[in-house]
Amino acid sequence: MKLYDFKMAPNPQRVNMFLAEKGIEIPTVEINTRERAQFTESFKAVNPISQVPVLELDDGTRISESMAICRYIEDLHPDPALFGGDAKEKALIEMWSRRAEFMGYLSAADMLRNSAPVFEDRGLPGVPGGVPQIAELVERGRNSMARFFALFDDRLGTARFVAGDAFSVADITTFVTVRFAARVEVEPPADCANIARWLGEVESRPSATAV
Repeated sequence: MKLYDFKMAPNPQRVNMFLAEKGIEIPTVEINTRERAQFTESFKAVNPISQVPVLELDDGTRISESMAICRYIEDLHPDPALFGGDAKEKALIEMWSRRAEFMGYLSAADMLRNSAPVFEDRGLPGVPGGVPQIAELVERGRNSMARFFALFDDRLGTARFVAGDAFSVADITTFVTVRFAARVEVEPPADCANIARWLGEVESRPSATAV
């Protein structure tokens, strides 16, 4: 196997943190998206939507999308179980992962894509140009991030980790989201003591160095 990767990008960071939690190392091919390497013909042959990460299996099968890659690795290496053990755990992890992704991660992505000069004329991921930025999406993203922080701070007041008592892929997505939001100068409010407690605990994990 090999992983097409760019360690500075948040979606690859989710996979790299997951792999670190599993104690797995996979050879990588660096695709520097800052230098637009994702738009080369050679990489478009790997992933026609020009996005990283991509996991290439030994038989040539290519799996893109961060959580699809993580689920594949989970099936191969089930311990520790980062997608949950029983039906309830799996459902709660899926629920909180989706909330983190849709309320937080995608909001931060909208803010960055529609404000950073490097993405001028590239308002959608995987598109080399011709998509103007929309300033209104920055403010909408900011409002959504406020809801995200409020919800997750409340949740972490009753649970050690995002989906319950055990660290899971929901924590990985949430942690990467918080770090990603900081790039657009959006931080958890000072009164989010539960998020602060949780952040300290997650940052102490060796896998956090992947983010």
